[in-house]
Amino acid sequence: MQDGAQSVKLLCEIAAERGLLVDMHCDESDDPLSRHVETLAFEAQRLGLQNRIVGSHLTSMHSMDNYYVSKLLPLMKEAGVGVVANPLINITLQGRHDTYPKRRGMTRVPEQLAHGLTVAFGQDCVMDPWYSLGSGDMLEVASMGLHVAQMTSQSAMRQCFDAVTVNPAKLMHLKGYGIEKGCHADFVLLQARDPVEALRLRAVRLKVFKRGKVIAETAPTVSRLSLPERPATTSWQI
Repeated sequence: MQDGAQSVKLLCEIAAERGLLVDMHCDESDDPLSRHVETLAFEAQRLGLQNRIVGSHLTSMHSMDNYYVSKLLPLMKEAGVGVVANPLINITLQGRHDTYPKRRGMTRVPEQLAHGLTVAFGQDCVMDPWYSLGSGDMLEVASMGLHVAQMTSQSAMRQCFDAVTVNPAKLMHLKGYGIEKGCHADFVLLQARDPVEALRLRAVRLKVFKRGKVIAETAPTVSRLSLPERPATTSWQI
C-alpha cells in the first residue's frame, strides 16, 4: 500500500513538472482497501493538477464501504479528478474470485455522475490475454456500461452516450472538438435518429469523417421481409 501511494505521488510530480496530463490505472481490484484514488485526489490538490488527472478503472470503489465513498466522491470532485470506467473489461475480470452473490465490479458510475464528476467509458483491452473479444466499438462499450450500471432511463442512456463522446474529449483536453463552427470536422455519422436509438440498435456507422473528408463508409442496414401484408423492407428504427 505504501509503495503504491509513493508511485502515485512520484508520477504526479513528474506530470506537474513537465506540464502533462495524468491518466492512471488505479485501484483495479476487488479489494475495498485499495484506496489509491484518495492519494490521486490529494496530489491533484497539492500539485495544482485539478481537472488534469484521470483515474481509470477504480473498480475497488464498487466494494468500498458506503460511508467512506460518501467522503471520497466530494474529495474527487473538489480535486477535479476525472474517471474512466471500462465496462467490458471490468464486468469480465472483477468478481472472479467470488462465488455467489457475485460483484459486478465496475466503479460507481451513477454516484460519480451525481456528484458532478466527469465520467468516460473506455475499451481498455481489445485483443489480449485479459480480453480477446474487443472490437473498439464504443457503442458496445456504452451499451455494456448502461447495463452494468443499470442506467436504463432515457436521461441515463444519454449520459452513457456522452461517456463515449463528449466526456472523453473533455478529459483528454481535445481542442477543436464538437459540432460547432470552427471545430475540426471529425465525426461519425450513425444510422440513428438520437443517442438512445444509436445504443439500442448499435447503429451502423454510415460515414467516418476526418477533417471534413470521408475516410470510411458503410451502406445502411435494411432488412427485407417476405411476410404477407407487411412492408417489404425495414430499418428497425422507430
